[in-house]
Amino acid sequence: MRTQALLIALLIANLTLNAQTKSEIPEFVPYIESTGTAELLIIPDQIYLRISLQERYQNKTKITVDAQETELKTALSTLGIPTDKLSLADAHANFVKMRRNQKAVLTRKDYELLLPDAETLGKVLDALDNLKVADAFVNDVSHSKRDSLQKTVRIKAIQDAKEKADYLLNAIGEQTGKPLIVNVINDVPYSKGNEINIKGSRDKVTNYYIDGVRVHADGEDDIQFQKIRIYVTAYVKFGIK
Repeated sequence: MRTQALLIALLIANLTLNAQTKSEIPEFVPYIESTGTAELLIIPDQIYLRISLQERYQNKTKITVDAQETELKTALSTLGIPTDKLSLADAHANFVKMRRNQKAVLTRKDYELLLPDAETLGKVLDALDNLKVADAFVNDVSHSKRDSLQKTVRIKAIQDAKEKADYLLNAIGEQTGKPLIVNVINDVPYSKGNEINIKGSRDKVTNYYIDGVRVHADGEDDIQFQKIRIYVTAYVKFGIK
């Protein structure tokens, strides 16, 4: 009697163990892998112009940096550019020696001016020429809505992956299921190409670039921007219904 009860108990335990083992084995889910891409070309609306003011002599009269800064702010106001767009690029002024007279030490200050477009940049460069500014060049370009634009491109890349999976499965009479894995494998927020950062940007040189800005050649009137490229690649693994 005890032997029979023991055999029944062992049989129940074995059946329970087999059931648990089968439940732990994941069921295979048919899937399809797809890669989507998306890109967006945008014109920069944030142009960072680096301006250097340096004390200089004019007819044996020293023109101080403070005097040049006042002239610069006046010129900006005349162009309708708020002076709060102009800020010091460095915490302290730099001191440099004149080449012809090593004993004379001149003050130099670097500023950063935020501009909205190429047309305004062209007007400012002309004004800087008139003010005989020591140096000015485009330090960087960006876009005020870069984060939201990048999110939009990411979404489009994932949607592109879904569309590819849909038409491939439709060709064999199947349907795309829920996404199993979503991964952005290539996310380039800003691609500006291989432009060269050139100081002395106010010189008219045939077809050269400074951080995305093509300075006009002789005979041209406008400064043109190379568009910023936002490019995203997304990998998505979908189940098959």
